[in-house]
Amino acid sequence: MALILIVDDDPQMLRLLTDVVELDNHDVLLAQDGAMAVEYFQHNIPDLMITDILMPNKEGLELISEIREKFPKLKIIAYSGGGSADPESYLEFAKGMGADRVFSKPMPLVELRQEIKELLAESID
Repeated sequence: MALILIVDDDPQMLRLLTDVVELDNHDVLLAQDGAMAVEYFQHNIPDLMITDILMPNKEGLELISEIREKFPKLKIIAYSGGGSADPESYLEFAKGMGADRVFSKPMPLVELRQEIKELLAESID
């Protein structure tokens, strides 16, 4: 199956998303922030990246922009709870930076699995 990079500073969210992704037998890489995620790209190019927007060190918008520039065909899903701001504004920025799909927390997990499946199918075409 596919190699999926999940980026989030919340260990519980990493565990939840790992469980969801592994339901479809995908392999998972975990990063606790954008800086760690960028390091993975030096050794492993995932088929898809799922990233939170608000994180320490290198936040999700910066990560999306950097990865989109270097790997334009990589499929990206971004999500946010919004912090102190409206999550929709962060998600609009994420789309503008190159995210293929965006979700507000709490994410509908069935829909997330479907979007992962669709994006991976698109990357094969």
